[in-house]
Amino acid sequence: MERRQRSFGAGYWCVRSSLALAAVLALASLARAEEALKVDSGDNAWMLTSSALVLMMTAPGLALFYGGLVRSKNVLSLLMQSFIMVGLEWLGLRGVGFAPNADYAPTIPHQTFMIYQCMFAIITPALMTGAFAERMKFSAFFLFSLLWATLVYDPLAHMVWGTGGLLGKVIGALDFAGGTVVHISSGTSALVCAVVLGKRLGYGSEPMPPHNMPFVLTGAALLWVGWFGFNAGSALAANALATSAFVATNTATAAAALSWMFAEWLGRGKPTILGAASGAVAGLVAITPASGFVAPLPALAIGAVAGVLCYGACNLKTVLGWYDDALDVVGVHGVGGTWGALATGLWASAQVNPAAFKAGGGAAVSEGLLISGQWGLLGSQVIAVLVTYLLAVAGSLLCLAITGVLAGGLRVSEDDEFAGLDLSQHSESAYMFASSSGYGGHSALGARPAEQRSAMD
Repeated sequence: MERRQRSFGAGYWCVRSSLALAAVLALASLARAEEALKVDSGDNAWMLTSSALVLMMTAPGLALFYGGLVRSKNVLSLLMQSFIMVGLEWLGLRGVGFAPNADYAPTIPHQTFMIYQCMFAIITPALMTGAFAERMKFSAFFLFSLLWATLVYDPLAHMVWGTGGLLGKVIGALDFAGGTVVHISSGTSALVCAVVLGKRLGYGSEPMPPHNMPFVLTGAALLWVGWFGFNAGSALAANALATSAFVATNTATAAAALSWMFAEWLGRGKPTILGAASGAVAGLVAITPASGFVAPLPALAIGAVAGVLCYGACNLKTVLGWYDDALDVVGVHGVGGTWGALATGLWASAQVNPAAFKAGGGAAVSEGLLISGQWGLLGSQVIAVLVTYLLAVAGSLLCLAITGVLAGGLRVSEDDEFAGLDLSQHSESAYMFASSSGYGGHSALGARPAEQRSAMD
């Protein structure tokens, strides 16, 4: 009996000691977890700054860039379409608080991560407005943007960046800052919109040059600055990776501006401000998916190819003549984004970003083809591009169909288009050259004369 009691007592103390040790280990683990999720003030400051920079890309950056490219009677409509996107953000935010989310950004508040992602969701549908500029009703644009952001952008963003995303985690495709999610999706959807809406009145038979080149250059410069928040901010921390993405972004952009300029100089005899600005945007687009994965020299190559490739794509649109992409969204964002996504599969390096090459979702991610000699990552990139094409086409057609029914059509009337969307959709004019009687309604300008209507139609 005494031995049994001693044995029981020893067992009791053994169990008690084990429980105490387990409790200590659990507390230590919890402390480590809390320490790992502690907000870093430097990271948070950089991410809030990056959020503001990406917001600046939409308004005033994209607004001025697109606004300067259209005719003077439609400049306010483009400014309005970019500016109003700022108001279309997330609702509710249940479960999105001040504590970091370990799955996405462990050193910044979850709300900081949320507002940064909101800026991406704002600018992506705004990019498409350049394709259907000067002819879509504002009510249709508003509804279409809401539907598209919900049915196309949100699922695609989750597939690429979500914790269990099909493209990012299962297939192993890389997209640092939105080559597929932002640029290929908007470029492909822009093509669908341009085809469905049809060409502008007078397209191909009358000149439609940009009305304000200083606007265009100012907007492009603001996009260049804001894009540092777009790409370097996607590191989600103020660290060496952010620096690498920053340098890659600037290098590719400069290379693309120069290559577009020289291609235009060789092809047309003179370099233009429009060409240099467009080249810079093409470089920004192309380096976006690769910015956090490539070294400066590959970034230089990506930008140089992007400038020539996108210049050729924009010229091809004119040769083909079967769609009216008013501001070359397809040629710059669709083609540039596709090249950037594929180039990521060529040059992505674990030396630049080791974290991106860990096994995820059961599929090990390899380095780029020109570094590893293996086709694995490039194949994943091709799949991601094709899936993005498919989702963007199907989703855009669905959104346009729903919008057409609910908004009573997609396109303004011929008389409204002739008067300009500034007056017909907003009762405003950007430049008060005419008498004041025209302000407050386009009817004061009168409908098109019959001879003009028949000649233009």
